[in-house]
Amino acid sequence: MPARKKKTTRRSRTPRVKAPPILYARTQSVIERIQEKVDGTFLSYWTSTSGSVCDNDVMAMHAILKAAGPQERIALLVKSDGGSGMASLRLVHLLRRYAKRLTVIAPLNCASAATMLALGADTIQMGPLSYLTAVDTSQEHDLSPVDHTNQLVPVSNDEVDRVIRLWRETVGRRGDGVNPYQELYKYLHPLVIGALDRASSLSLMLCREILGYHMKDTRKAGRIARRLNSSYPAHQYPITSREARKLGLNVRDIPKDLEPLLQELNLLYSEMGQRA
Repeated sequence: MPARKKKTTRRSRTPRVKAPPILYARTQSVIERIQEKVDGTFLSYWTSTSGSVCDNDVMAMHAILKAAGPQERIALLVKSDGGSGMASLRLVHLLRRYAKRLTVIAPLNCASAATMLALGADTIQMGPLSYLTAVDTSQEHDLSPVDHTNQLVPVSNDEVDRVIRLWRETVGRRGDGVNPYQELYKYLHPLVIGALDRASSLSLMLCREILGYHMKDTRKAGRIARRLNSSYPAHQYPITSREARKLGLNVRDIPKDLEPLLQELNLLYSEMGQRA
């Protein structure tokens, strides 16, 4: 008698979707403890490494502020690697309409467009791990040069200015009458240089406008804007609290009992913001 074939059945399995954990209860608990230690209504503005300061954030912030109503003081936690400078101006404009006094608390990276956002605060609180950065603009123009993988290379206005200055300091001394732009145009399209100059002018204007929300000394605001745009050798140069004070910003230390809570909140946000 032939052996019977074993009947196999397939069980339908629902694929498990990978997703970051939702730690809302834990973050709210930490925020409540932070609120007890800050002067004003505490708000948190945190972006992951894959996120950026953008116009959508302005709409989200408006919904929060509209629900809370006008405040005497707002203490805003800012942690971001940057994004749109124009979105930063819109955020500052919005926050200043809802608060008479604004404090930005920057316990970690507050870079590029996030630095612009911090410029709109009456006071910036910084700790041992805090840093701002330069706000000079790099662009990937359609006519930008390409690298070995045929990808567009971002170019900054400061890089172009440095090439021109070095040319005049070295080659220009020979008196051969060659215009540096003639040589530069062989590698960088003139429209790219024009776009970079426009972007640099925009960055300066944004910084001056944002500082103007609380700084009445226009000459001081202009000096700070120029230094942030052209005085640093790298866009990611870390401007610590010591350097920020030298710039003329009103910087204070984060209270020692507040720092651990901010770091704890950052770790929770980082766990929720991880890639899945």
